Amino acid sequence: MSDFLLRLGFHGSKTDTSLFIRHTGRHVCYILIYVNDIIITGSDTDMVTSLRQQLSREFSIKDLGKLHFFLGIEVVPHSRGLVLTQSRYISDLLKRTGMVDCKSVKTPMATSVKLSDSGGALMSDPTTYWSVVGALQYVTLTQLDVSFLVNWVCQFMHAPMEDHWQLVKRILHYLSSTWSHRILIKRSPVHSLQAFSDADWAGDTADRKSIGGFATYLGPNLISWTSRKQRTMARSSTEAEYKALADASAELV
Repeated sequence: MSDFLLRLGFHGSKTDTSLFIRHTGRHVCYILIYVNDIIITGSDTDMVTSLRQQLSREFSIKDLGKLHFFLGIEVVPHSRGLVLTQSRYISDLLKRTGMVDCKSVKTPMATSVKLSDSGGALMSDPTTYWSVVGALQYVTLTQLDVSFLVNWVCQFMHAPMEDHWQLVKRILHYLSSTWSHRILIKRSPVHSLQAFSDADWAGDTADRKSIGGFATYLGPNLISWTSRKQRTMARSSTEAEYKALADASAELV
């Protein structure tokens, strides 16, 4: 597939090996490939139609029409653009964990929670923890408000304890009330890039590393975000902020 697209004049994205781009005059065409699932879009309808025909002659493909569902993300047409949601995926996760009718909470965690990887009771069977936390990582594709906490519980995958599992259940309680939250990708003539960053100096009490995060916008649309532990220890709050700023700058580039 890659060789064929390159012959058609596409070039691969430098930051995403699944994305191919072709510029023809004033128009641009994108094709995104994930195993055997493909999204095709572009600024010219005839160009997209021609590409579909070329692909069908070369490969055995099935045209599913307009985009509605891709890798667990539901795409809903909106008068102002497109809405992205994982409500179906989150609903299935709540059913699988028996948390459909659980009591909802307004925040994904309590500010007083301090976790460590020592001093607690290990889970007798960590399989459920691994499975649920793995599923929660995928939820952060549209539910950015749990990014910090999901990154946190991932740090205890090697030896999860009962306290860690209680925090995972708290995330599920929160998702039971926010499963319908969505991201709106709006049409806009503004294509400027903006980023906002922040840092929590020495936020991890176990190793004194800081937590950094950023949110990136293309025009009015939020397109990427992260919340994770910084790779090296910051000696001051100013240094932690600069590290977060450097990560945000690299994302913009």
